[in-house]
Order: sequence, then structure tokens, then C-alpha cells
Amino acid sequence: MNPMDYLRKPSTSSISALRSDVQNNNRQLPFGSQQQPDQPAPPQALPRQPQETKSEEEPSEETKKRMLDSITQLGQTNVPQLESNIYCLTIIGQVEGHIQLPPQNKTTKYEHIIPQLVAAEQNKKIEGLMVILNTVGGDVEAGLALAEMISSMSKPVVTLVLGGGHSIGVPIAVAGDYSFIAETATMTIHPIRLTGLVIGVPQTFEYLDKMQDRVVHFVARNSDISEQKFRDLMMTTGELTRDIGTNVIGADAVSYGLINEVGGLGKAMNKLNELIEAQRKNEAVLQ
Repeated sequence: MNPMDYLRKPSTSSISALRSDVQNNNRQLPFGSQQQPDQPAPPQALPRQPQETKSEEEPSEETKKRMLDSITQLGQTNVPQLESNIYCLTIIGQVEGHIQLPPQNKTTKYEHIIPQLVAAEQNKKIEGLMVILNTVGGDVEAGLALAEMISSMSKPVVTLVLGGGHSIGVPIAVAGDYSFIAETATMTIHPIRLTGLVIGVPQTFEYLDKMQDRVVHFVARNSDISEQKFRDLMMTTGELTRDIGTNVIGADAVSYGLINEVGGLGKAMNKLNELIEAQRKNEAVLQ
């Protein structure tokens, strides 16, 4: 081909033929569309894999924190919620009074127990109180305050001594309407004592004697033991290695008249339900 042919002006016929081809192509396309160059087909979306479902959902961080706070502050874990007409109150370790005990001591703070007793007395859904004790004793005035509040409640109260109900735990154990003690549980009866500064004057011993009388009178008034018998057990020598007093075990506490019956949780719950039913009948008669 001659190279000069590229520089020649195209003929009129060739231009007309080109225009007609373009018009024919435009007629075949829908209105407003343009012919696009060939593009590869979009890749097909892969089918979604089914997500594995967990049979058990893990607790959220907020739930875990709430459980840890419950264990740290109240010493208890979350138990299955159950609508019950019985309120359970536990007194464990050492009864803490006006002086804060060291952190390594297991304690029951009386300022925590008093609001619970008030709430149980006011709540109409609560018809009975179960008090469970495993205590070594503690502050005399704090223990007597708890015992007085328990004994003055208008609702039936059953106490259960598990492990031990020593020292000031004795008045708390006898404060209910009916008391139980486990067969292997013990109760230590001994004179009260003072800690800290003691002034060697007659008034100090008179104060101790009056405080001891308060404990003796309360125990004798709320149990079947006499004041003289309780004082004899309190002043016994030769039973305790580092103190004077008596260590009473299970059935012995019943024979002395301190506790009503030897038994565990099942008997205590049955007795409390009996007392609740009896109170319902009395209220129905009064109405």
C-alpha cells in the first residue's frame, strides 16, 4: 500500500456508511442507555456458612461483676430465686460490736443484722424467720441487742445451732420461739470478760456482775433452764483448759433445758411451718 493513501481525504460514501452504522446501533439500545464495553461477570457470592450456636450463653461482664460484689460484700453467691414466706438469717464467726475486728476475722456485723430483722418484721410476705448460728461469740451488748430483737418479733422464729453457739451466741440461740441444735454442735457457757483498759476498782467488778446478770436473766427467761443451773454451768472449773465454764454438746443442751430439741434443718423447717400455720389460724379467729 502506498503510504500517501493515509493522507488522502476519505470519500463521501465511506463517511455516509459510517454514520448509518452508528444510527442503527443507537436504535437497538434503550432510551438513555449507552453501549458499554464488555465487562467480566461479577463474582457470585459464596453461600454463608451457618454460625455455630452455643448451647449455653456466657454471662456478661456486668453479671460477673455483680456476682463478685455479692460474694465480697455479703459472703454469698447468687442462688436460684424462690418466692418463700420464710426469711433465713445467718449469724456466723464472731459477732462484731462497736469495735471493728481485724480483717482476717470472720465476723457478723450487728449493724447489718438489725436492718434485716426490721425488714423481715415489716414485710407482709415474710411469715417466719429461720436463724442459723455457727458463732464463737463476740461483743456482749451487740449480741444481747440481736437476741432482744429476735425475741421481740411478732412472727414465729426458729433457731438452729450448727457447729457451735458459744458465749454470747447462747442468748441468741434461745431467743426464738423454738430452738434446735445439731447432734455434734457445742455451746460454751462461761463468764463474760473485758478487753482493753481495766481499772482495778470495785466499780469495775460491779459493772461486770451487772452485765453478767443481764445475760443470765435473758437466757433463763427464754429457755427452760433455771438461773442457778446456768450460773453453775458458767462457774464450773476443770472442763475448759484456759477458762472456767462448761462445754455443752448436743443432747446435753437439751437435757439442761437450754435448747428444745436435737435436730437439723429438716426438723427446724417443719417446726417453723407448724408455727406459721398456728399463727394463721389464730389471726383468722381474731378476725
